[in-house]
Amino acid sequence: MWKFYALLSAIFAALTAILAKVGVKGISGNVATAIRTTVILALAWLIVIFCGQIKETGEINRRNLVFLILSGLATGLSWIFYFKALETGDVSKVAPIDKLSVVFVMILSFLLLGEPLNTKTILGGILITAGAILMLQ
Repeated sequence: MWKFYALLSAIFAALTAILAKVGVKGISGNVATAIRTTVILALAWLIVIFCGQIKETGEINRRNLVFLILSGLATGLSWIFYFKALETGDVSKVAPIDKLSVVFVMILSFLLLGEPLNTKTILGGILITAGAILMLQ
């Protein structure tokens, strides 16, 4: 099932890039990020409430909270820089560079989480990097 969710994530990420490029026209990336974040915040809490998971907020421990806050900060910075790039760059060039995050995840998951790197993973990372470089030309 995770593969299906990952595919849906990729589809919505593609839509995000296109919609964001149109939405950022004429405004700053910071304002665009604030609007987008407000919508996401409301949607996320509505889903938690609708799914009856609000009681899980009492189960959050200090470690969960610290790492989720750090993740939120990283997400916010990613979005701010993404919108800054969209302000002046072509979405067809910004998005491939943004997707280099996959390569960075592979490296960091190996270094920090001890996840295995096999030949297929390394080759995939090289191809993603090569594809991003090729699309910039």
